[in-house]
Amino acid sequence: MPDGAQPVLKVEGLKTIFRTRGGEVHAVNSVSFDLKPGELLGVVGESGSGKSVTMMSLIGLLPSPPAEVRDGRVMFDGLDLLKCTPAQLRAVRGPGVGFIFQDPMTSLNPVFTVGYQLREPLMKHMGMDKEAAQVRAKELLELVGIPDAERRLRDYPHQFSGGMRQRVMIAIALACDPKVLIADEPTTALDVTIQAQILELVKDLRVKLGMAIVWITHDLGVIAGIADRIMVMYGGQIVEQGPVAEVFHTPRHPYTRALLKTVPSVRGPREAKLSVIEGQPPILREAPDACPFRARCAQAFARCAVENPARFPVGPGHDAACFWDFDAGAPRATTEAAHV
Repeated sequence: MPDGAQPVLKVEGLKTIFRTRGGEVHAVNSVSFDLKPGELLGVVGESGSGKSVTMMSLIGLLPSPPAEVRDGRVMFDGLDLLKCTPAQLRAVRGPGVGFIFQDPMTSLNPVFTVGYQLREPLMKHMGMDKEAAQVRAKELLELVGIPDAERRLRDYPHQFSGGMRQRVMIAIALACDPKVLIADEPTTALDVTIQAQILELVKDLRVKLGMAIVWITHDLGVIAGIADRIMVMYGGQIVEQGPVAEVFHTPRHPYTRALLKTVPSVRGPREAKLSVIEGQPPILREAPDACPFRARCAQAFARCAVENPARFPVGPGHDAACFWDFDAGAPRATTEAAHV
């Protein structure tokens, strides 16, 4: 990752809501981050924290209605993706931003061959004819480690195992050489052996192709092994972000600290119970005007109930949205500046 490189993707103040019968759900609340060329950004948090909705909002993949991107800027290649027409967004998806969806079992179309589904983006975005697209499709299957690629292009998704379907999904996402690859929990449905193979594959492809990657997962162990930087989400907003080693060794948000404590350890007594985070995630019926983690936080105090903290700088490239100063063991001064 080049030092001082300009971001390939810059997100500012992203807000996304869902209109439901019970009112609006504020799924993403003022999310801001950037992604540098060649960087791998890990995004973690509980289910419902806004990880997938944030990334799908960037390139217009949410159904509208009920979803509505209410505010923000998403700058990519000089374009604000939130102001693009549907045709412009379709041109960005593929050659600009590739997306690996969460479930390999249902993300492929069962009535078309794998070869057809690989050729389609190549012919649409890269202007290839069918013969050239077929050659490139074979190369892509070989790239992601599928043996006998020429024959497997004629097979349908049900003829592939879960791990192989995920490799096909990765091949489709890589087909147009995107600058940014978003991987939405791509190993969740796979056994640990296949997970390890997919992780090694992604690391190799990142080196070969030099793309920036956003990796969404629940697995902190995965992030520790592959990411440069980590972004922790809770209640539809970023509560902490920074270099992986820094965040893992000195977490500065109570939620990050609680997440790390839930990771099972092979050390310690066998009878030790797994740690859990008491309480429930917030119901996002209203725009956040207070800390979303306060009801589950041992450090919460009066200010947390009346003000939603911005992200305070806590180290080089490291910030956390918390009024509690863990270094001082006390609340931050009310005049202390926050980093947005």
